[in-house]
Amino acid sequence: MKKRQRVKKNEDFQKVFKKGKSFANRQFVVYFLVKEGQTEFRVGLSVSKKLGNAVTRNQIKRYIRQSIHELKDELKPNMDYVIIARHPAATMDFHEVKQSLQHVLRIAKVLRKV
Repeated sequence: MKKRQRVKKNEDFQKVFKKGKSFANRQFVVYFLVKEGQTEFRVGLSVSKKLGNAVTRNQIKRYIRQSIHELKDELKPNMDYVIIARHPAATMDFHEVKQSLQHVLRIAKVLRKV
């Protein structure tokens, strides 16, 4: 993901949490907020220290980033997304993470039909 495709600032995270909608499954919570005039989607990640040590947390974030990269053509472009990993995500491999993310994004109805 390019730098301009990341939600980094706390105020941006808080806007998505307060004004956006959320959907969840057992592994992930996805918040999203429609941003008018934005040409690319942006993604913010949150992986708590409760999920494991730094190696585990970074691995989860890498899996999520790669999944988003592979789904980028299906994601609606004018949105900010915040993805929060839950405890079961710590024991999943990449394919399970991607399937779970696709599932929760489909529930949220933010995937376009390609």
